[in-house]
Amino acid sequence: MPRPTLLSWSSGKDSAYALHVLRQQTDIEVVGLLTTVDEAHARVAIHGVRVGLLRAQAAATGLPLREVPLPSPCPNAEYEARMGAALAQARAEGVAALAFGDLFLEEIRRYREDSLRGTGLDAVFPLWGEPTPALARRMLALGLRARITCIDPRRVGREVVGRDFDEALLDGLPHTVDPCGERGELHTFAYAGPMFRHPIGITTGETVERDGFVFADLLPAPAAA
Repeated sequence: MPRPTLLSWSSGKDSAYALHVLRQQTDIEVVGLLTTVDEAHARVAIHGVRVGLLRAQAAATGLPLREVPLPSPCPNAEYEARMGAALAQARAEGVAALAFGDLFLEEIRRYREDSLRGTGLDAVFPLWGEPTPALARRMLALGLRARITCIDPRRVGREVVGRDFDEALLDGLPHTVDPCGERGELHTFAYAGPMFRHPIGITTGETVERDGFVFADLLPAPAAA
């Protein structure tokens, strides 16, 4: 019998591709998405995506969305308390595992596994160990489309933010930048692909710099007349 599994959902390409991969596995049933949200600004934590777009994205997957509101700034103890409450509720409702789209950072994986110890939930890493140059291009070949919402200007040029994550971008990235941005070089918003019932219409708004990062503000595309 498939294990009911939540997917930790950042709104980005890795989460979206992880959903696609998990849906191919007969021993797992993805029953929902779990996302942390900056409650003061109504945006996805780190990625800076508006909650309205996050909800539209979740609706396009056909899965329920569990939002975990976080204060800003958020002390680690508060984060753990709020996340712990969300996981306890999920376990009480029959969820057996929490999946993550992490790729190769061992310290992040250990942190995830340590955080779930004692919760009754297993940690699942469907993309773990995939060579990221090939993985990035496999995502694109599958039809996954994403836009860059946030970059670390110490690692990648400001001109990258607001661009689509595509072959031209990958071809132009410095060799010091992981193609999937696994070290925090860049973050994305996935807006089309086989994991969605339909594309999410977006347009790119203003670019702002905050807390040492550069963000492109994504907006819902205007409805067709």
